[in-house]
Amino acid sequence: MLRIRKYLKPYTLMLAVTIILLFTQAMLDLALPDYLAQIVNTGVQLGGIETAVSEAVRQERLDQLLLFMSDEDEDAVREAYTLIQTGSTAAADYIETYPVLADQSIYVLNDLNQDEIDQINAPLARSWVIVSGMEQAMANPEAAAQMFGGSGEFDLSRIPPGTDIFALIARLPADQLAQLGDAVTERLDALGESFVNQTAVAGVKAEYAALGRDVTSLQTRYILRTGAIMLVITLLSALCTIAVGYLAAKIAAGSGRDLRSDVFKKVESFSSAEFDQFPTASLITRNTNDIMQLQMMTVITVRLLFYAPILGVGGIIRAMNTGPSMWWTIALAVIVLIGVIITLIAIALPKFRIMQKLIDRLNLVARENLSGMLVIRAFNMQSFEEDRFDKANAELAENTLFVGRLMAVMMPIMMLILNVLSVTIIWVGAQQVSAGTMQVGDMMAFLQYAMQIVFAFLMMSMLFIILPRASVSADRVADVLETEPIILDPVEPVRLNGNFRGKVEFRNVSFRYPGADEDVLHNINFAARPGETTAFIGSTGSGKSTVVNLIPRFYDVTDGEILLDGIDIRTVTQHDLRERIGYIPQRGILFSGTIASNLRYADEAANNDDLLTAVATAQAAEFVDSKPDGLFTEISQGGSNVSGGQRQRLSIARALVKKAPIYIFDDTFSALDFKTDAALRRALSNSTEQSTKLVVTQRVATVKNAEQIIVLDMGRVVGKGTHEELMKSCETYQEIALSQLSMEELQS
Repeated sequence: MLRIRKYLKPYTLMLAVTIILLFTQAMLDLALPDYLAQIVNTGVQLGGIETAVSEAVRQERLDQLLLFMSDEDEDAVREAYTLIQTGSTAAADYIETYPVLADQSIYVLNDLNQDEIDQINAPLARSWVIVSGMEQAMANPEAAAQMFGGSGEFDLSRIPPGTDIFALIARLPADQLAQLGDAVTERLDALGESFVNQTAVAGVKAEYAALGRDVTSLQTRYILRTGAIMLVITLLSALCTIAVGYLAAKIAAGSGRDLRSDVFKKVESFSSAEFDQFPTASLITRNTNDIMQLQMMTVITVRLLFYAPILGVGGIIRAMNTGPSMWWTIALAVIVLIGVIITLIAIALPKFRIMQKLIDRLNLVARENLSGMLVIRAFNMQSFEEDRFDKANAELAENTLFVGRLMAVMMPIMMLILNVLSVTIIWVGAQQVSAGTMQVGDMMAFLQYAMQIVFAFLMMSMLFIILPRASVSADRVADVLETEPIILDPVEPVRLNGNFRGKVEFRNVSFRYPGADEDVLHNINFAARPGETTAFIGSTGSGKSTVVNLIPRFYDVTDGEILLDGIDIRTVTQHDLRERIGYIPQRGILFSGTIASNLRYADEAANNDDLLTAVATAQAAEFVDSKPDGLFTEISQGGSNVSGGQRQRLSIARALVKKAPIYIFDDTFSALDFKTDAALRRALSNSTEQSTKLVVTQRVATVKNAEQIIVLDMGRVVGKGTHEELMKSCETYQEIALSQLSMEELQS
């Protein structure tokens, strides 16, 4: 994957924005369980009352609460409240909310900030617990003795029923009051802060009821407000999800486009040696299926690689704060998950490597079947090819099914782990709720965090499963991109001069194919001059096509040099070299489009007159004129809607449109009948009289009138000269000529 990481650099800003959005989304998602806990703990259990700092309190009740505070806390609480007396002017503003104000004076909370509220919350909470506890204790003095102490001078169990206990406490000496406070504080500390707060809020709720306030509306308002916050958080999270999805798709599509473009450009720079290394079917797979895998991986990686760890780590931190005593449940689940993921990756990775090779194989078989369909039908080999395709298809299907089954097993295992974890958390949490060390809402929040953590690992496991296959695809694409063509342009190229004539000269040229053990061409020497035809003839495999393929640098010579007007072709750019060559291959290749678009492949600026002239010279005028659309007749892919001879003549016409100083005809006339061949050669001699013509052929009749004929045998020049000279001096040429023509035809 790191080998192609540079293709993500143009999208660095998008990636940064995506990471910020993912972090925001994770924080929003992690906030939801907290609000759920607040709804359960505060909204449902505590009636919507959040703290022990009540918005209002009766004067009598506040005096009771102040009895159990230190002087410092008492001063802070008194400063936090304002006394509203019955019948005062200020009472009119509060009497509707607190009807008790008609009979009793009340204290109303001032406008405080959160820090000030937090400062007085703890002492008020303790006082609420003590006051509420004392009121309940008077109905059960023995229980009160357990809470406040049953020894010493202050023994609630000996106080007569109906006694104003708070008036009694107010008259206690300071040392006894301090002793009582220490005893109560010790017992409250043992109960825990959570229990103290819940009990205190229960006292506040009872006080609101005494004030005449609608407690039910208070609870409803709290639940609706908290629910609205959760809804806003959910909507913001959804917006982040949409934005991340859009950016991830844009990054994946853009990087995939850049990769395909660069792979295609790289393949265009390949010489024939590189095409021997990368089969055509494999290159197609790499530029389509492999890059598609990388695009899919990019989308998932951008979406999950950053989000899942943030969600997982954040969930662990928040879960530890919510239920620190149950950390071991999540730790155990994570350890099991990691073990499952590692096992799956170890099994899946080799299969993914095999899968891409099997796709290559399937594409190869399919391509050969489609391109060779006529041959297959001619030899009645349909059954054989079907079996061949079925074998490749079955191997791919078997491997894919194995990976699919592996993925199918993963999900039930993950869900089993999640369900077992949920049951464990509920079982352990229920015990802690029963013991009073955890609230129900906190247990629910912990369960939500645990699910988020497990899903984070589940998302990462999906990523780890996809990553190996994408890694294989990335390596295959990188292999193409990192392949340096054997044939390169020089660092400081020589320009072919403006008076370029087109003389081609071979000096002691030898050549062997890359990886071969011996040369296929040996010490080739000749010169092809402008205005002349140089023909190459010889038996099959003698090296004719190899010789002419060295001129456009489809391969580079192993030894020796090839000169154009005295300049070594390796010292000029490939573009400059090929700009001066009109090349017609053995097999005429046309592209989808029209006849005109195919001909203009040689020169985009050519007008219709130029095209018609080239068509006439190539003996294709009759064929073109017979079409209703003429030059604008549609040509299907590969020229499959025209005959082999028509395809060959259009290929020749395309080269003629270029008006090049050098023409290479690589066995171009093989698909033409003798009459068309002769007419075409006569037309070529007129239209290309100033050009250097190199002709590869098997026909002696085609080269009889050539100014120079080079006879090749086993990669060596065994004859060189005109037809007449070779008939006298070259035995190989004589054998070829007499096998095709009679002596009379050869002498005519």
